[in-house]
Amino acid sequence: MSDSDLQIAGDILAVPHLLQPPREHPATVSEFVGLARSVAADRSQWEHLVRYDATTRWYHRLRTGPGYEVWLLSWVPGQGSGLHDHGRSSGVLTVLEGTLTERTQSGKRVLGAGAQRVFAPGYVHRVVNDALTPAVSLHIYHPGLTEMPAHTAPGCVGLEREHMLVSSAITRRPESAGISVRSKSTRSGAGSQ
Repeated sequence: MSDSDLQIAGDILAVPHLLQPPREHPATVSEFVGLARSVAADRSQWEHLVRYDATTRWYHRLRTGPGYEVWLLSWVPGQGSGLHDHGRSSGVLTVLEGTLTERTQSGKRVLGAGAQRVFAPGYVHRVVNDALTPAVSLHIYHPGLTEMPAHTAPGCVGLEREHMLVSSAITRRPESAGISVRSKSTRSGAGSQ
């Protein structure tokens, strides 16, 4: 850098007030993806909490922050979410262990450990454990999850309507977790992205 450059721009190290301080909480899609990767990599944050329930998917709210929630879910073989969206929330789904299959009206994706999916409000999908072994996933919602509308999808094989239950590890009633459950009809080809 020449002397004239320093005179114009100044020494960046001499003006720390121009540098943005590191954020305590994520605020961008890439920061939420980074948070999910960070939690996934640190098994001590979640591995000891995982429970498997043969009658219903198990949920545990792992963390909350300003405007977001981090959920840990387990899936025994055959368990699925039903066709749903996440209301006004965007999200990041990360598979921690096992394999999950995501189905949308445009097709299916098999997601192995480490795979991530990012979705916007209104994204309609169904997630199921089609494998023969249990799976564990991490879900981050921004803003925090307040509803998971169930959908019907005429003509979509494997995307039948199922009732949604979103709960903490303690409760099995979604209303008590502050989450509204309602049904929607999704026309073929609409609402899948």
